[in-house]
Amino acid sequence: MTTSFWRDRHVFITGATGFLGSWLTKALVDNGARVTILYRDIVPQSLLARSGYLEKVNIVRGALEDYPTIERALGEYEIDTVFHVGAQAIVEIANRNPLSTFETNIKGTWNVLEACRRTPTIKRIIIASSDKAYGIHDILPYNEEAPLQGRFPYDASKSAADLLAQSYFHTYKLPVAITRCGNFFGGGDLNFNRVVPGTIRSLLYNESPIIRSNGKFRRDYLYIEDAAHAYLTLAENMDNQKIHGHAFNFSTENPITVLEMVGAIITTIGSNQRPTILNAAQHEIPDQYLSAVKAKTVLGWQPRYAFDEAIKKTVDWYRDFLHG
Repeated sequence: MTTSFWRDRHVFITGATGFLGSWLTKALVDNGARVTILYRDIVPQSLLARSGYLEKVNIVRGALEDYPTIERALGEYEIDTVFHVGAQAIVEIANRNPLSTFETNIKGTWNVLEACRRTPTIKRIIIASSDKAYGIHDILPYNEEAPLQGRFPYDASKSAADLLAQSYFHTYKLPVAITRCGNFFGGGDLNFNRVVPGTIRSLLYNESPIIRSNGKFRRDYLYIEDAAHAYLTLAENMDNQKIHGHAFNFSTENPITVLEMVGAIITTIGSNQRPTILNAAQHEIPDQYLSAVKAKTVLGWQPRYAFDEAIKKTVDWYRDFLHG
């Protein structure tokens, strides 16, 4: 990350109070950016609120479905750079409530893209897609040329949002780039139905952690500070117009099973608990992992934290959070 690049740059972030958005906002504020966020729900326990950084940004009250508010914010705050990371990101909720997921993830994305198209100060737009956008493929790891064929509600919403971003580049030459990442983990994730925070909370309460699947699903796990660094690195490279319209996978290229992730957390905490395996997960893809060759060669990006170090930092964060 280049500090001088962000100094006094006007940045707009959707999803800023979420897991990734909080870390991204903190990093930008620390490096001198003038950050404006779209703020829908008051979440007092969010990392952004607890850390005091909510007091350091401009707040525009509204939702992704509210197009006039987004366009007004981009214009009035003379936004230069947009990070669209806001989404309904929980697979189980998407399966229960597909219409609200489509409203947020698909309509929300076209609202951001159209508002950017109509705002002349915009120079770079980062759109958050996902490894889920690829859907099911026989050949792994996914590279960026693999077709987008999400089948289940969350996966389909990310495929659609990804394609919309590409459409706005090819039709209007909008300065867009797309991120596709695996599962994030780290301090600040308050969705305790996810495997990492849920496992840590159970173990710190001396309870058996719950695994909804059979534990054999293989995934990428990317530490949240490395993820934030990936987004910033991509944005900093967008003065190179040759990467406009491109998607980039970000991954450690070291996929592990859910059982392996839970085992690593158990070892780090030093617990004697063993997981309870429900084998009840539905509408999830068994194996998903990414090639990050393009990000490493084109952008010069590398993860900065070893897996064991990242797990320890994550456990320490939740120990402070839950016992504080």
